[in-house]
This record gives sequence, structure tokens and C-alpha cells, in this order.
Amino acid sequence: MTNPENNRVVLLAGASGLTGGQLLQLLLNDPGVICIHALSRKPLRVSHPKLQVHLVDFRSLPQLPHADEAYLALGTTIKVAGSKEAFRAVDFDANLAVAQAAIRTGVSRIGLVSASGASVRSSMFYTRVKGELEDALRALPLTTLVIARPSLLLDYRSGLGQPVRLGGIISIPVARLLSPVLPGPYKPVRALAVARSLTQKVPVTKGVVVLSSDKLIKLGTRLE
Repeated sequence: MTNPENNRVVLLAGASGLTGGQLLQLLLNDPGVICIHALSRKPLRVSHPKLQVHLVDFRSLPQLPHADEAYLALGTTIKVAGSKEAFRAVDFDANLAVAQAAIRTGVSRIGLVSASGASVRSSMFYTRVKGELEDALRALPLTTLVIARPSLLLDYRSGLGQPVRLGGIISIPVARLLSPVLPGPYKPVRALAVARSLTQKVPVTKGVVVLSSDKLIKLGTRLE
């Protein structure tokens, strides 16, 4: 694997979320990254000399600053969003809008936080929308697209100021117990492993790479 180039400028959408927050910390600690432009609807709790926070409306993005690579970690649930339409506005529309705006500033490499089972042929609305976004990004003029498809994330969201998800409280302990017997793409994974995998792969990969949950676990653990 070649070494990532230095003096990289990065765009990050979704830094207030679980995986996005891990991405932000890794990028801040990366000596090869000189500036991070974080796009957010609300102020972030983090401050750092390399970090510039841009408060934006994802439905009408302004001209974005020049960058070399972008990470898309915007996401919600239908329950939190309130409707399928509101969910799609975040998980599909906002992520695609950032990607298109980023390319106009010079971005040629993108890392995406998608989901296990993402496919335009999925019978589930959630994974179908994820698959539609993946296909839309594949059609863009990029030299690199790294797609992370994590299954259940083994992290609680209590520190993010988000609503408590009863499903997570119940499913995370169960998933830990069942992980050894689950198929690779459905193994639960920590958000940090997802973030580590993306920040390592995006700067050095060419073409389209899809990282399933088991690959994210192996790569993320190896990078500890």
C-alpha cells in the first residue's frame, strides 16, 4: 500500500454522528491532513486549529472550499426523521448533494458510510435508499470511491445528544453474543473500525472498493 499524500484538505459531512465523530478525530490526528472542513447543521462540540466548521443547509449548499477528499457520514433513521421522505432527504439527497458540490471544488476521492445489505433491489426501504446512493456515487467522476457497509454498530449513542434507541440497548448485547456465528457481512462492528478503515483506504485506493462488516473489523483491528 502506498503512503497517503501529505497536505491533504478534507471535507466531512456528518461529524456530529457516531461514525462521523470517529472520522473527525482520526482526521484531526492525521499528520497528513492540514485542514478539515466539517459541514454541519449545528455547531460542533470540538474545536481544533485544523478544523473549520461550516453551518449549512444541505438542501441548498453554498460554494464549498477546495478539498482533495470527502467523507460522507450523514444518516438518520425513519423513526428519528419522522417519515420515509424525511429519511431519504438526509441519507440520499444530502449525501449526494455534498458529493456533487465537493467534486466541483476538486475532490476526486470519496469515502461513504453506507449499510450492510445496501442494494437498489432490496425489499427494505432503508437498505434500498442506501443502495440508490451507492449507485448515484458510482456514476460520478471520481478516481476513488470507498464504500463501508457496516452491520449493527457496537456503540451506544448516549454521548451524542441523540434520542435513546431502545433497539440498540437490546440488540447490541445480543449481537455481541451472536457475532461468532453471523455471516461476515452481518457481523456487528465498532464505529471506530469503520472510521479507521475509511481514513486508511480513501487516500490510497483507486477505483471502487466495498468493505463489508467483516472486512471493516479486520482492517480496523489491524490498524489499532
